[in-house]
Amino acid sequence: MQQGWNYSTSLKPGAMGRTYLVEEGIGQYLTELSTKVKPYVTGLLIGQCSPQRDYVIRAVRTPPKEQQQEESVGPPKLASLDEEWITTHASQVSRMLPGGLLVLGVFMIATPELAKDGQNALRKLIFSVEKSLSKRRLWKPDEEEVSDRAALQICSATKKVVCRTYDVQDPKSSAKPADWKYQSALTASWVALSCTVNVNIHIPLLATSPNHDLEKNTKNGLNRWSKQIEDSVFLINGQIKDEDTDLLEGQKKFRGTTQPSTQFSDIKVLTQLCQGTSARSTATVQVCSGSINLRGAVKCRAYIHSNKPKVKEAIQALKRDIINTLSDRCEILFEDLILNEGPQKKNSGREYHVLPQRLFVPVPGSIVMLCDYKFGDEAAGEIQERFVEMLDQPVQAEDMHIAEDISTVDVCPVTDSPSDTQQAQLTKAKLLLKLQQNMGLVMAAAVAVLASIFSFNYFSD
Repeated sequence: MQQGWNYSTSLKPGAMGRTYLVEEGIGQYLTELSTKVKPYVTGLLIGQCSPQRDYVIRAVRTPPKEQQQEESVGPPKLASLDEEWITTHASQVSRMLPGGLLVLGVFMIATPELAKDGQNALRKLIFSVEKSLSKRRLWKPDEEEVSDRAALQICSATKKVVCRTYDVQDPKSSAKPADWKYQSALTASWVALSCTVNVNIHIPLLATSPNHDLEKNTKNGLNRWSKQIEDSVFLINGQIKDEDTDLLEGQKKFRGTTQPSTQFSDIKVLTQLCQGTSARSTATVQVCSGSINLRGAVKCRAYIHSNKPKVKEAIQALKRDIINTLSDRCEILFEDLILNEGPQKKNSGREYHVLPQRLFVPVPGSIVMLCDYKFGDEAAGEIQERFVEMLDQPVQAEDMHIAEDISTVDVCPVTDSPSDTQQAQLTKAKLLLKLQQNMGLVMAAAVAVLASIFSFNYFSD
């Protein structure tokens, strides 16, 4: 237990709550923050949920706003909390987390006069952060998945620590007590998983889509693709393993309290090429103004606790990293285009863009690595500044490991009206498709013809 902290988790006699195992260094980090409180500081708790307990591997303070110092006039009030600033920070941080890690909750260190309203403020922040993060996800939580999030409150004067949880799936959720326990070398024996996924996604742009809304169409296409990833088969060391089996089954056991981390790098992802014979297939002819092609290879990583992890946990963490990393870099690209070109710009000619590369940075004293995305013209200093601002972590340039080669995006619009040959091909495709639909089948050839007619490329190699 960290010296100098007073712990209080009880709310009602006999109440049961979750246990949070916390990296020991977080105690020192919170101690240092408590000496700088004027009059309060908020932040995020980063870690991993599991059925038995949760793990907190990082605490990250909310970056201060430049005008914050000038606005601190009059008696301090928690009502002045900038909810939008805190949720934006959570969204940025979530992009920097590999598979298996998520924002587990929020913390607040405040002066005694603000302690009374602290828990209400934390409850509001927890639900706001979760709402913001869930909007960006292309996957849905499982029904049995842990939905409790932590609210950690610390008094800067007495050092009293109160940890409670709220169920973010229940808007009327009331506080539950939780145990906050420090542990050294928390992630030293965690399991690391990695894989490379080849991506080839074809997204049609409907002619009825206003102003060629690339971002909206891309997200719709990624939504369909994410379902393919969810249904994929994962081979671990060349084998299909039952989801409920122990991930480390058959691994060599080590004596002692700290077991070296296990690495699973030989993981293959197999996506289904077609639906099963029992499923009825349908196809629709749609007039398109072009298409977006996302092609390339993405490097994915996930980390899992070592307390008898199940195969299901490992596969789920990798699936979400695959989906998140492609979705995040598309978001980053569109944000960059808006900043540099403006939202009103239309694609009137062929354009080339560079997709951001994924890079990884180690967490001090841990096998876990965090990530970020770098455009080709970004200097190492800019990445270092972002880690300090977002994660309050200094990073050495030599510790940044770029995982991928530079990828390009080729945007090539089509002409407004198809040629006579294209129109004839389209008519033929419609007739063929109509005949096959009457037989209850999908005419793959018709779809292929349509795809070849309208070519609007948006891809990375």
